[in-house]
Amino acid sequence: MLPGPGLLQLLAVPYAELDDLDLHRRLSQGEQGAFDELYRRYGAAAYGLALRLTGQQLLAQDVVHDAFLALWRAPEAFDPARGAFRTFFLSLVHHRAVDTIRREERLRKRQERASNLEPTVDEDVAEDVVAASFMGQRRKEVREALTTLPPEQRQVVQLAYFEGKTQVVIAEELHIPVGTVKTRTMAAMQKLRKALQEESE
Repeated sequence: MLPGPGLLQLLAVPYAELDDLDLHRRLSQGEQGAFDELYRRYGAAAYGLALRLTGQQLLAQDVVHDAFLALWRAPEAFDPARGAFRTFFLSLVHHRAVDTIRREERLRKRQERASNLEPTVDEDVAEDVVAASFMGQRRKEVREALTTLPPEQRQVVQLAYFEGKTQVVIAEELHIPVGTVKTRTMAAMQKLRKALQEESE
């Protein structure tokens, strides 16, 4: 989870007076104030870039969240010798936006195939679990395993894999961030996989 936002008016001293390199050094030492100042400087630009690329507000918000989370977790990814921080960070946002677009396109195509009753191709860990499970006797085991999930995790799985809805649509329907949908889905898939493995042993 990202650190909670600080009171930006308190950042005038000393963070607002520091250049990006100094802020990055402080961020590398775990100073949340440095993170807050970098967010203040580049949050709007990052969101604007993500929105232009994805064309959807929820996706753009998710991209920016992921990019800043990656920066907080691994500030060492930025190498000052290779260029300016702004260039590095907006490049990170660009790459994550492109990855998000590709992921959404895969989900859309999978939904189209499902509506045409065409066989699907495994695309990620979650799909591996579902594709391996919805066959013959395993269908009943999957249904039983679903009942062991917390309600919020069971809900996103049912919407995604029984109703064929994308993560963005689910987020809109449930009024939660796309990142929350992803987190719940992956947690549910891990629990389902473990439950199904135990069932088969």
